Amino acid sequence: MAIVVDSDTRLLVQGLTGSEGRFHGLRNRNYGTNVVAGVTPGKGGQDVEGIPVFNTVAEAVDTAGANTSLIFVPARFAVDAIYEAVDAGIGTIVCITEHIPAHEMLRVYTYIRPLGITLIGPNCPGVLSPGKANVGIIPAEIFSEGKIGLVSRSGTLTYQIGHELTQLGLGNSTIVGIGGDPVVGSSFTDVLERFEADDETEFVVLVGEIGGNEEEKAARFVADRMSKPVLAYIAGFSAPPGKTMGHAGAIISGTSGTAAAKKEALEAVGIRVGTTPTEVAQLVADSVAARA
Repeated sequence: MAIVVDSDTRLLVQGLTGSEGRFHGLRNRNYGTNVVAGVTPGKGGQDVEGIPVFNTVAEAVDTAGANTSLIFVPARFAVDAIYEAVDAGIGTIVCITEHIPAHEMLRVYTYIRPLGITLIGPNCPGVLSPGKANVGIIPAEIFSEGKIGLVSRSGTLTYQIGHELTQLGLGNSTIVGIGGDPVVGSSFTDVLERFEADDETEFVVLVGEIGGNEEEKAARFVADRMSKPVLAYIAGFSAPPGKTMGHAGAIISGTSGTAAAKKEALEAVGIRVGTTPTEVAQLVADSVAARA
């Protein structure tokens, strides 16, 4: 059944008339995603290659039946775009925009959490359920359908590991890039919980990186709440001490948040951690073969 997005997704793109929104919105449609609308204030009544454009999200929901929003709106307007989507009744929001201030995202998070809204991002590649829907900027052509769930803080590492799995004859149920900012709408544990409940997912790969403690939280969640096998990759073992690297969330404080500390926490609960993307893909292949 996949998670977050699937064949029932009716997508609207906030910022469809901009260059990035247009490029990726049409790319998502070409993949087979049901892109039903765009939203750009002041450009209602126009269309982008047959996709109708509305002035507001509420109009897109009422007229086109949109249930999912993909946000390609500049950072200074992106938070308002999220609020607008939520208030219009959109249940799933994927925000690609980067450079949104952390304090603004904190307000968004506390607003949407009690409402049960699914927010992926910001500063993320989006969500792909191979063969069903692509919502975001993930290069869907390098992934294939299968039973492996993939959740990641990194975009390009997600692509590489997914491609490595495809080369080994393995596919994915859903790929979720949660984003690398300090405050994001969905955490590792949020996505892991969905994979645990998903009938189409048999294995899960977690791709983490230095900074924060999300991987440590995920380790505890896996130990307490998951029955499905989880394997992991952590980026940043060669990061120079004291240097800020990668995403805005890749901040190390003392010994907390290092790749070594995350690897230790994951392995302590039985999660095998690959040292390279190729190795973690092979670990998955070996685990699949062992259970066959």
